[in-house]
Amino acid sequence: MQRRKLGNTQLELPILSFGASSLGAEFRGVTLDEVFASVKVALELGIDFIDTSPFYGRGMSEVLLGVALKDVPRDSYQICTKLGRFDLNHFDFSARRVAESVDVSLHRLGCGHLDIVLCHDIEFVPLQQIVDETLPALRKQQQAGKVRYIGFSGYPQKIFHKILEQTTVDCVMSYNQYTLQNTRFADETIPLLKEKGVGVMNAGPFAARLLTNSTLPAWFRDPQNVQQAARRAAEHCSAKGVDIAQLALQFCLLNEDISATVAGSANPNNIRKWAEWAEQPIDHQLLDEVQQIFAPVKNVGHSEGLEENN
Repeated sequence: MQRRKLGNTQLELPILSFGASSLGAEFRGVTLDEVFASVKVALELGIDFIDTSPFYGRGMSEVLLGVALKDVPRDSYQICTKLGRFDLNHFDFSARRVAESVDVSLHRLGCGHLDIVLCHDIEFVPLQQIVDETLPALRKQQQAGKVRYIGFSGYPQKIFHKILEQTTVDCVMSYNQYTLQNTRFADETIPLLKEKGVGVMNAGPFAARLLTNSTLPAWFRDPQNVQQAARRAAEHCSAKGVDIAQLALQFCLLNEDISATVAGSANPNNIRKWAEWAEQPIDHQLLDEVQQIFAPVKNVGHSEGLEENN
């Protein structure tokens, strides 16, 4: 698996990385066999950067990952977890909870240290707390040797600019905003991240199943015109004998400014398929045709979190 350096950190990440949200049954119920097989296959294929959070499955993802990684040598994988979001409407970015959350994640994962910890979905709280309280508390965990690198994640592009106007971090993760349909992350934010030496990670190449042939999750929020365009694009790809998910993933992996694209599944067959797609050349003509289909809804998304953060 091709690797790219993460900003000014010492990490080199596989361009296709493993998202463990599915292990927390965020999209469907999963079996233990699926969980363990998915982790095993990902590591065998060189997809050895794993992204999780206490929010995924309300702890289930971290717990199951800890079991799956129990006998795996620590130097053969890198792990990112998050803090601050613990349920759909439960956020706690206090300094006290930072220390507790890092310790709980270390206990669940059994991994000795955390390679990256991100403040999770910060758009749901006043950003000044993240600057004044959360990130300084996370720096203390870094100085204590529990965490190697720190940053934050979220959906609205405004949050990246507002935080980086006041402080610095090692890396960030944007989700669903660098895809076939929405490239706001690259258009608006990646130039700033490169200028500041901040590591760039992109999650959600399939945009919560929008860019697949699967049924959208009940909580999907992008407007109907986006969903309709995605169906037309998927049908167009199918007529050309291509799964739109293949094009979606390959498009993200092409961007050399993005160190890691995080895709998640609890199905080991999906992971094998993604690794194969990562090695294959993209069909540029089909890409152009699909981007024309999406042109009327390009960069259309939805609001997330507090109004002031959008």
